[in-house]
Amino acid sequence: MLEIIIISIAAFFTAILTFFSGFGLGTILMPVFALFFPVDIAIALTGVVHFANNIFKMGLVGKMASKAVLIRFGVPAILASFAGAWVLLRITGLPSIYEYQLWGNTFEITPVKLIIAILLLFFSLLEVLPVLQKIEFGGNRLIIGGMLSGFFGGLAGIQGAFRSAFLIKSGLSKEAFIATGVIIASLVDITRLSVYASRFTSSGLSENLVLLVSATLAAIAGAFAGKKLLKKVTFRAVQILVAVMLVIISIGLGTGII
Repeated sequence: MLEIIIISIAAFFTAILTFFSGFGLGTILMPVFALFFPVDIAIALTGVVHFANNIFKMGLVGKMASKAVLIRFGVPAILASFAGAWVLLRITGLPSIYEYQLWGNTFEITPVKLIIAILLLFFSLLEVLPVLQKIEFGGNRLIIGGMLSGFFGGLAGIQGAFRSAFLIKSGLSKEAFIATGVIIASLVDITRLSVYASRFTSSGLSENLVLLVSATLAAIAGAFAGKKLLKKVTFRAVQILVAVMLVIISIGLGTGII
C-alpha cells in the first residue's frame, strides 16, 4: 500500500512538471519506482505509465503533429530504441562495480545505476547551465536527433531532453511541436516496452496492476492540473526545481543509495 501511495503522488506531481519542463514523466518517476523494484524492472513499469499518459495526450493534440518530422525523426528513434533497450537488458546482469557499508546497510553501485545517474545529471545540467542551454540543433540533424533520443529512451526511459533540443529548431509551431513530440514518445514507448516484455513476468506484473492503474490515473490527473496551472508558473522556476531534483536522484543512484 505504501508504494502505491508514494508512486501515485509522484506520478501526479511529475505529470504536472512535464507541462513546464523539457523532461518527460518517466525521467523523475523511474527513480521512485526504483525505490521498490530493481532498476531495470522500474524502467519497464515506468514505461507502462509513461505510455498510457502519452496515449491520453496524443488523443488531445495528435492531429496537429507534423508528418514530415515524424518520419525523419520518429523512424530513427524507433530503430535506435531497440538498441537502447537491448543494451539495458545486457548490462543489468553485470556484477556490481563497488559495494560499501553505511548506516548498517550494504549499498552497491551497479553499471546500470551509474549509467542512469550520469544521464540524469547531464540532462539536469542541460536545463540550467546557460552554456548548455545555448546548444541548438537544426532541422537537418533530425535523423541524428532521432537516433540519440530513441537510444536513451530505450536504455533509461530518458528521451525528452534530446527530442526537445532537436525538434525546437525544426520550424514547427508550438502545437505541432508538442503533438509531434508526444507521438514520437509514444512510438518509442511501444518499441521499448516490447523489448522489456520479458521482464514483466519476473516483476509480477499481474500483482502490480493496482499500482500501475493508480499511477496512470494519478498521471492523467496531473496532466489536467498542469494545464490549469500553466499560466501561473514561470518556466524557468520549474526548470531549476526539476534540475535540482534530478541532481539529488542521480547522486542517489550513482552512490547506490537508491
